[in-house]
Amino acid sequence: MSAFKEKLEAWREKAKKAISKFPEREERFATSSDIEVERLYVPEDGGQEYLEKLGFPGEYPFTRGIQPTMYRGRYWTMRQYAGFGSAEETNERFRYLLEQGQTGLSTAFDLPTQIGYDADDPMARGEVGKVGVSISSLADMETLLKGIPLDKVSTSMTINAPASVLLAMYIAVGEKQGVTSDKLTGTIQNDILKEYVARGTYIYPPQHSMRLITNIFEYCAEKVPNWNTISISGYHIREAGSTAVQEVAFTLSNAIAYVQAAIDAGLPVDKFAPRLSFFFNAHNNFLEEIAKFRAARRIWAKIMRHRFKAQDPKSWQLRFHTQTGGSTLTAQQPDNNIVRVTIQALAAVLGGTQSLHTNSRDEALALPTEDSARIALRTQQIIAYESGVSDTVDPLGGSYYIEYLTDEIEKRVWEYIEKIDEMGGAVAAIEQGYMQREIQHASYQTQLEIESGKQIVVGMNKFKLDNEPQPELLRVNPELGRIQAERLAKLRSERNNEEVQKRLQALKQAAEGDANLMPYILDAVRAYATTGEICNAMRSVFGEYRPSLF
Repeated sequence: MSAFKEKLEAWREKAKKAISKFPEREERFATSSDIEVERLYVPEDGGQEYLEKLGFPGEYPFTRGIQPTMYRGRYWTMRQYAGFGSAEETNERFRYLLEQGQTGLSTAFDLPTQIGYDADDPMARGEVGKVGVSISSLADMETLLKGIPLDKVSTSMTINAPASVLLAMYIAVGEKQGVTSDKLTGTIQNDILKEYVARGTYIYPPQHSMRLITNIFEYCAEKVPNWNTISISGYHIREAGSTAVQEVAFTLSNAIAYVQAAIDAGLPVDKFAPRLSFFFNAHNNFLEEIAKFRAARRIWAKIMRHRFKAQDPKSWQLRFHTQTGGSTLTAQQPDNNIVRVTIQALAAVLGGTQSLHTNSRDEALALPTEDSARIALRTQQIIAYESGVSDTVDPLGGSYYIEYLTDEIEKRVWEYIEKIDEMGGAVAAIEQGYMQREIQHASYQTQLEIESGKQIVVGMNKFKLDNEPQPELLRVNPELGRIQAERLAKLRSERNNEEVQKRLQALKQAAEGDANLMPYILDAVRAYATTGEICNAMRSVFGEYRPSLF
């Protein structure tokens, strides 16, 4: 028997053992014509080249997926992004989505929360609850998660600069529910480098932000072991206008910086690397997007195994969440967005995502209505239960075009990573404005092509309608800012303010030294110190980041 055949048989035994953990899934899969579907398809004449480039699912270099079973074992997590207005309103939307079959929560926060301001801060005026939920204190977080068992539901929180504060609030709510931190599962985005590159919701200068991130890595490795401590995000890089290659290259360069910072802080790589996760975009170029995900897995496996000498195979795995492309949605003919989202979601599934959010048809106009959110969730469910694409692992693997695209994306990504390394790494490249300029150039070229008609956007620059019907939109209560300010005033009058000040002072003193700040932040949260008060305590020590003009 050839070495390839021996490895294939060994993989089959591993996959058989893995699939036994999911008795609810049928052992036999077949098409509507009763053609049996195998778990995996490989070339009959496969050999060393196949093993090195593609490998088997669940094995290095993970081109074909990070689990031997993939969706034959269980489907991806259907995690619809939700958050608007008050904690009560968002809790209602969470419950609605869970009732409709969503399998994980994903939380959007408003801009004041994202940059560490309370709802009653003058800087928050006009923005409270507009693009996400307003969370100014542990009381708000308790309301947000009311009736949701944190030992049974995995929660993702899209929060970066104040990620340590929101994570502490989540841990504190778990404590009040009787759920110890080692039972909590979920993700915080916690990816500050892409904020300097593409998004802008930063607070502190890079070196202090990196300290907070490595503090979270260290704390969670000991206290919250099932939590994904960072979701290194290419999504916002792509939304800012990057190409698919740039999305992967800049995301992985940022990830290299985080891993190196954690190692420099004394953390063993295999202690924290298995809890790293990634967040990618899915755009309309269907086959390129599939290849992008496959290439990203392969590159990351090589980086972790060879550059950082990680020994645990879980440290080599690129686990990722995908969101369909918000920037591809049009305000014109919004029902067309249902089709775009379906194509993008299918690309993510065929690319092997672990978790997926599908955008709603009306998001180019407003926050999604309940009807729109339900259609977006049903899109995932139809792909999972009706399309058959999840019946075999990496169904497009071996396609001449897919494999060519995967190889070409990998080659071009490595070129970017090597250039960024030569500049001194991701932080240096960001400080020099390199990533920003590359994204701006790509975005500008795309916009020129759309405006010239070279790139067709259906319903916007071609196949337009003269009299478009206007859809019904969700509107946030304009009085929410006032209501939230009144609640904060009541909270401050009822809490033990002496205790709050004591804990904020302890946090300040810790920030001036080199202690891990997570225990101090958690103590302040438990005393009902607000998001703004905690962030301001650290602002007083770290200062605020002011970007340079490049």
